[in-house]
Amino acid sequence: MIYSLKNEPFVLYNRLIVIDSNIQNNQTFTEVDISEFYDTEATSTEQQEEGIVILTAKEQELYNQLLPFIEEAAPDRATIIKDRMKNMRHLAAAIAKFPSLLERGNLPGGTRTPQLLIDSLIKHQDKGDTTLQLPSKAILGKAFMVSKIHTFSSLTKLSITVEAPVELTKILQLETITLMFSLMAEDVYLNLIRDESQPMDFRRSWAMSLLLIWEHRNDQTVESVAPVLQTVWDARRKLAPAFGTMMGTSELIMMSMQMDEQWIRFIQAKLEEPEVKQAMEEFLFGISFEQIEFLKKELREKGIAAINRDEVSSFLQEHVKADAGLDYRDFYSMYTIRRDNARARERMKLPGPHKTLEDHFIQYVTALNKEKQSQDTFARE
Repeated sequence: MIYSLKNEPFVLYNRLIVIDSNIQNNQTFTEVDISEFYDTEATSTEQQEEGIVILTAKEQELYNQLLPFIEEAAPDRATIIKDRMKNMRHLAAAIAKFPSLLERGNLPGGTRTPQLLIDSLIKHQDKGDTTLQLPSKAILGKAFMVSKIHTFSSLTKLSITVEAPVELTKILQLETITLMFSLMAEDVYLNLIRDESQPMDFRRSWAMSLLLIWEHRNDQTVESVAPVLQTVWDARRKLAPAFGTMMGTSELIMMSMQMDEQWIRFIQAKLEEPEVKQAMEEFLFGISFEQIEFLKKELREKGIAAINRDEVSSFLQEHVKADAGLDYRDFYSMYTIRRDNARARERMKLPGPHKTLEDHFIQYVTALNKEKQSQDTFARE
């Protein structure tokens, strides 16, 4: 018989306590490694260091496919990449020495449990930078993720250099961007957790997802959302919106036709909400809500129907990067600008979006998943 800790959220512990059911009164507790409950083949494809996923099965397969091309065309680069992977393992091993965030721990500051961490994330509504309030493992893990993103970016570039199959290069590029979304997800979850207008069960769910990211550097929600947002970004990059009415209606229609069903449902259900519409405009046009409002007024007063992206900076009388390529750094940089602007508006009670488009989309996906879980539970009953 296997017992889990009571009054704790469901988490995967590295070890379990097995109680010998044959002993009635003085129960004997035996520590058992959880790996004994899994087939060896199921876990051997993932390189893991005490919880942190160094390479997922998919990432390991991509690395294994590319390495022979590098070794043949650029042996010196192969040595550098192997050393980089070794350094990532060393970094993961160092991070693993810090106490787990998913287990009860006795720390110098007192006892810490997953429940207490979740409560702290929900109750502390500080508006400033939270770096010094987060667990050391969260901060160190973020550095690991940045290192991993850069590593896969290098692999993508090397794939082109050594003339690996084009399809392999595309998949490596997508994997790099997916890793970037994992980094971005931390900010999104923190934003949503602090939103007191959200249902408490949603906020607790996001807090638990955040703990799992900090512990394992992997997130199932991000894995499903990332390809959609990547496709939206790609479509947005290719479109040439007319900076006139700033509505972007035709662009949104064209974009939605290329999306999956989940995104189309999101557009249909949420775009009528002013907050979501404003966040979408910021994402689509690549400039802030304030700049969009200024341009609308300027063009209307001057009787100009529309301008293109190249003319935006001159009308605003400041340099703005209204366009960006496929580089993951462009995406993340423009996301952080929208994120910081949204936080500032919320803090100073200013008009405009108080959340990013990514916040709204993950919030919508969470609501859909909760609804599905509820329906599945009802069906089983």
